[in-house]
Amino acid sequence: MPGHFILRPHRLGGYRGAPTVPCIKRRKGKLIGTGSLRRQVWNGFNLVAGRKQKRSCHLCLCVPIRGPPGSLLAYREGKKKKKKKKKKKKKRKKPFPSEKEGDLFGNMELLCCEVDPMRRALPDPNLLYDDRVLHNLLTIEERYLPQCSYFKCVQKDIQPFMRRMVATWMLEVCEEQKCEEEVFPLAMNYLDRFLAVVPTRKCHLQLLGAVCMFLASKLKETIPLTAEKLCIYTDNSIKPQELLEWELVVLGKLKWNLAAVTPHDFIEHILRKVPLPKDKLLLIRKHAQTFIALCATDFNFAMYPPSMIATGSVGAAICGLQLDDGDSLTDLLAKITNTDVDCLKACQEQIEAVLVNSLQQVRQQQQQSNPSKTVDELDQASTPTDVRDINL
Repeated sequence: MPGHFILRPHRLGGYRGAPTVPCIKRRKGKLIGTGSLRRQVWNGFNLVAGRKQKRSCHLCLCVPIRGPPGSLLAYREGKKKKKKKKKKKKKRKKPFPSEKEGDLFGNMELLCCEVDPMRRALPDPNLLYDDRVLHNLLTIEERYLPQCSYFKCVQKDIQPFMRRMVATWMLEVCEEQKCEEEVFPLAMNYLDRFLAVVPTRKCHLQLLGAVCMFLASKLKETIPLTAEKLCIYTDNSIKPQELLEWELVVLGKLKWNLAAVTPHDFIEHILRKVPLPKDKLLLIRKHAQTFIALCATDFNFAMYPPSMIATGSVGAAICGLQLDDGDSLTDLLAKITNTDVDCLKACQEQIEAVLVNSLQQVRQQQQQSNPSKTVDELDQASTPTDVRDINL
């Protein structure tokens, strides 16, 4: 047989008795088909050559006849396919979409300083504007306090300055990981309650702090801290398996009572009942949260009820911003949380003293890093209420 093509009409069909003529079809200088063709008089035929179907003249449709498996024709066709596969070049993917694709991708780029905001639920008025919720918080808050001053009764190897060092480290970890404001005070509550029950060696104090942060982040965070990340913050002095083992120990000693009441639970209830300008509420809340974190690092506030710490923090924030009306504010705050006025004043004074000590430590660090500055320049504006110029 001179060629390996047969005629297949496209739509109208043809007659078998038509004469055949040799035919060579070319397109753009390339050979696309050869063989004996049956002459047709209708239009609308396609030429099929090799693997691709290409539009040809209007006379005929040629289809290749493939030989049986193992024949010489099938072998040649297989070699042609391999050569065509080798000739194909892989297209490189573009690393970034081009500008021609429009603004669909151009607007999706984020800068390094930008952060996708965390989605939060809207404030629930049934929880924040109901006095029964505040009454229940005041009723159960004392259940989650340490049973005693454990440095005198329980702990023999741990000193108060060690607790302060661990608390400062825990606060730095929470700030660097951008944890919720409730995580650090809740973790310190776990740590104090555990130390009030179990004698602990000082070499295990950092491990205990990491476990408490691990538990608090699970309860309060949308994406909790991982054991591996906490081990990195301890300079790999502990192992993830050790942290997980201690997690069960702490849970057992706390009797799985993790939903402790913290001062943050009272802030919204207090701010709602205090007449304050709306444009200052955000700043007052931020200062109050900072005071609560400072109180959590100091053991002197470990035995104080959370409601008293929250009330004193809000009062110190309002006084620091010079928005108070004198003793009337203290009386109102004491009435909201059913706290004695004298105890509240003493708590607020202690909170302001903690702020003064922290500011003095900051000045000392600045003086050590910048010895060229004089002492008079660093001692200016050292009153406890002078917090408006400080980035809390």
